[in-house]
Amino acid sequence: MAPKPKEFNGNFWKTKDFKVSIGEIIEKERSEASREEVPMGPTPKPSVTDLRSWDMKLLNRYEPFYAPFCDMCCLCTYGKCDLLGKKGACGIDAKAQQGRMVLIASCIGTAAHGGHSRHLLEYLIDKKGEDFPIDLGGSIDIEAPIMRTVIGKKPETLGDLKEAIEYVEEQSLQLLSAAHTGQEGNYKDFESKVLHAGLMDHVGMEVGDIAQIVALNLPKGSEDAPLVELGLGTIDREKPVILCIGHNVAPGAGIMDYMEEEGLEEDLEVCGICCAAIDITRYNNQAKIVGPISKQLKFVRSGVADVVVVDEQCVRTDVLEEARKNKAVVIATTDKICIGLPDKTNEDPDKIVSELLNDEIEGALILNPDKVGEVAVKAARKLSGERKNLKMLPDMEEVVEYAKECTECGWCDRVCPNSLPMMDAVMGITRDDFSKMEKLYEHDLCYTCGRCEQECPRDIPTVSLLTKVGERSVKDEKFNIRAGRGPVQDVEIRKVGAPIVFGDIPGVIAFIGCTNYPEGGIEVAKMAEEFLERNYIVVTTGCGAMSIGEYRDEEGKTLYEKYSGDFDAKGLVNLGSCVSNSHVSGAVIKIANIFAKKPLEGNFEEIADYILNRVGACGVAWGAYSQKAAAIASGVNRWGVPAVVGPQGSKYRRLYLGRPDKKETWKVNDLRRNKVMDGEPAPEHLLYAAENRGEATVMVAKLCLRPTDTPKGRQMKLTHYIDLSKKYFGKIPDDLDLFIRTEKDVPITYKKDVMKILEEKGWEAREIPLEPSLMDFKE
Repeated sequence: MAPKPKEFNGNFWKTKDFKVSIGEIIEKERSEASREEVPMGPTPKPSVTDLRSWDMKLLNRYEPFYAPFCDMCCLCTYGKCDLLGKKGACGIDAKAQQGRMVLIASCIGTAAHGGHSRHLLEYLIDKKGEDFPIDLGGSIDIEAPIMRTVIGKKPETLGDLKEAIEYVEEQSLQLLSAAHTGQEGNYKDFESKVLHAGLMDHVGMEVGDIAQIVALNLPKGSEDAPLVELGLGTIDREKPVILCIGHNVAPGAGIMDYMEEEGLEEDLEVCGICCAAIDITRYNNQAKIVGPISKQLKFVRSGVADVVVVDEQCVRTDVLEEARKNKAVVIATTDKICIGLPDKTNEDPDKIVSELLNDEIEGALILNPDKVGEVAVKAARKLSGERKNLKMLPDMEEVVEYAKECTECGWCDRVCPNSLPMMDAVMGITRDDFSKMEKLYEHDLCYTCGRCEQECPRDIPTVSLLTKVGERSVKDEKFNIRAGRGPVQDVEIRKVGAPIVFGDIPGVIAFIGCTNYPEGGIEVAKMAEEFLERNYIVVTTGCGAMSIGEYRDEEGKTLYEKYSGDFDAKGLVNLGSCVSNSHVSGAVIKIANIFAKKPLEGNFEEIADYILNRVGACGVAWGAYSQKAAAIASGVNRWGVPAVVGPQGSKYRRLYLGRPDKKETWKVNDLRRNKVMDGEPAPEHLLYAAENRGEATVMVAKLCLRPTDTPKGRQMKLTHYIDLSKKYFGKIPDDLDLFIRTEKDVPITYKKDVMKILEEKGWEAREIPLEPSLMDFKE
């Protein structure tokens, strides 16, 4: 045992300026010893096929349901090939082709997060060094649960994260190669590869968020992370304004650092749209959040921003064109988005500013985040005065005149992805009725894709009209959102692990994804509020977190002000940006490790099997939009967590739907009794598309059912399922017999009605598995 400092006596230890660093040495030795002692599971760094047997168990239970855009394949020069009841020239059939397209989409999403994390990690290693320690604070000992489970190692420094991202890159290369003509030909094997791509996505996201948390000192799992400002009304338009759009925090951090170095914190406004906004406010809470991706075109068109800084992912590809309309400066900061701009990375900052202000260049590509900070701040300060009198949007008289140009051809309505009544709103303006246009603006009901403008034969700038009319009512609105806190603390998992597994906490609901909503962002907030009131744990990230923040209850409070940030019943937990989605799967992995004592290292299948059968969690990507969302969903599905998407989510071409009528697919192996027995459809689906908020809410409650629910827990979960079904559908669900194992499961509140239904269905009590599993079937 190492001696304690107070045990050192004698003149030798009193030598002047003699320093001892025993604590660090002992800690290093302990860490290396513990790493050697950890038993390694069967699949460290699994290859494309190492987890294929687990995937097939999922895919046999949750059969892929395809909804193709068309019946043609156009990938190679053999085609176009009509696959309707036929095979393509290469031999591929319709199912395999759809599986291939889903794989391509998921690989794109995985590459986006992986590329983001790779660039961020290299930047942070350059600033902090490879030996910079990974320290998530005293409340988190299980750092990087995804990496530990998949890679088989606990990363201790930034340099250790390179091994994980290199593994993601290698696997992604192998996965994408399978989409080549004349490669994979079976739809289930394509889907297995999709699930592997999703798993790689989660590893990549965890690398990115852990790296930025430790190196940039972002919140480390703090349940009381500060509230930060959200909304158009938070922006002081009298100051120079810098707008950051995208997902990489590095350029925004560079801007904030330069302002602090120069003592300019009070002289400029730095704001953000999309996940860059969340991460900049995690870094410095003086930054402001404009809102989710749906605010992008409206805010750029408004002309409030003097400088627009774009990094990567979810940036409109016409951002340069739109910004130039109102003489704003655009700075691109990564190799993913160069938008035709000259590379000025190695030039003097003052020279770049001069070229931008004198219109010698349309914008600049600057790949050094620190130089971005200097150029953006200097350009904004000089440009702001010149743009003060620039008219950004048409005034209200011009809005009316534009509206009068409408011939009521209806093209704007026909091309709208959500079939919104844009023509009716435009015609309302001609009658001095602005309410219909204001309604489209509120809660981003119209997410300003701009299709209506593109199709209008009269060239009416409908998005500009929408922005001008909508700004009248929301330009002063201010909301609060809790800063992204990062991982869930181990102590929180210890507290809620048992209640979640036994069903006393009815579920963990994760609201993630984009703002491609059928009825606006208020739907996400309303769903979150519904589950919070019912004692679920609600976690959120990215644009979904911002949409929740843009809603106030009847008392005028945002949900972040009304509910705590604890990972506990009735807690609303903002984990952070898109890469923080890794902490959703990280939390359920921790439940398996901390509560159930399941080893992590290289032990993916046992962990995923435990989550599928025991952890009542469900993801909701109500506005799923990008390929990243497809990869994220595929990842949580492989971990055994179901997800519900909105109606636009069916455009991903594939769902994972269970068949309750196929009883053989629900059999489980009771590991404690060592026998195969009948199971139940819990969870019933892995990926489900709902048509409206009511259907989604009911389905989410249903998908939190798990075979290990105690009778008390099952009563509670079924009570919520029945309550919500009555609220949104006006009736008690007709499939309760599938989920009531014994009479002890029957909700007391509805006992009379439920028992009547069970009697009519000829229900019989059944044996409850003690330790259900899909592993090690004993046939």
